[in-house]
Amino acid sequence: MAYILRTHQLTKVYRGEEVVSEVSMNIRRGEIYGFLGPNGAGKTTIMKMITNLVKPSGGEIEIFEEKVKDTFYEQLKRMGSIIEYPIFYEKLTARKNLEIHCEYMGYYDKKAISETLKLVNLVNADNKSVKDFSLGMKQRLGIARAIITKPEFLILDEPVNGLDPVGMHEIRDLFIKLSRQYGITLLISSHNLAEIEQIADTIGVISKGKLIKEASMEEIRSTHTVHLEMSVKDYPKAAFVLENELKLHNFLVKEDKGIIQIYEDYISQNDIIQSMNQNQVEIQSIHHKKQPLEDYFLQLIEGGQSNV
Repeated sequence: MAYILRTHQLTKVYRGEEVVSEVSMNIRRGEIYGFLGPNGAGKTTIMKMITNLVKPSGGEIEIFEEKVKDTFYEQLKRMGSIIEYPIFYEKLTARKNLEIHCEYMGYYDKKAISETLKLVNLVNADNKSVKDFSLGMKQRLGIARAIITKPEFLILDEPVNGLDPVGMHEIRDLFIKLSRQYGITLLISSHNLAEIEQIADTIGVISKGKLIKEASMEEIRSTHTVHLEMSVKDYPKAAFVLENELKLHNFLVKEDKGIIQIYEDYISQNDIIQSMNQNQVEIQSIHHKKQPLEDYFLQLIEGGQSNV
């Protein structure tokens, strides 16, 4: 299977603190990889290491089946990126900014600028100074700059920030088009599950610098959205029984809703009922329930345990 990116135990330490810890991620050629996690989880730092802006403290990065080294410059021409907030020559127009970028990259397709501005819906603003752009327009221009050279691998850090719902929908369709029609591989970071789950083929979930889940969206939807939901009066005792008697760890107590959600595949409903009865825990109700994906990912992030 062809991978465009692989990392092996990628680690970054800042001032004695490990902000990225032994991350091993695998991105297949041509797919959209959604990199999901809260702000401060380590997504941007990993993207900076992938683009050679920051040196790892440990581990390895392999892009285009080559290990990233200090001399990894020619390969960067095959990549496009937005890392953090895109910066431009503010007094120049959108078109001029793209011309400068193309010259810097040694890319001289004269039709590319107009075609790319059309793709990101900035046709009517191409001769407008960037200093007069809204945040959303600057984000669109950043995406235009990242894709104008038709890269094989596109790395986008929170690319829909500042866009209104219509703009988010347009850019989401653009990402799918880049992947499906142009064969570009996309790594897209976000803290917004609703956006990522609509476009991603594979999702990597990161929390506190650790990759805690990497799986296809198809696998996640088929195996991790059904759970047991149990209502009891004595939550502490029920949780104790689950953890110490049944040796379960993948469950979530929601006292505000009056339920415990249990996500273990191997435990049966009858085993739980029997164990609760033996320990004098009264069950008010227990049944299988379809779990919203958002709840599943929140549980992963809050739990913070590796499950890749």
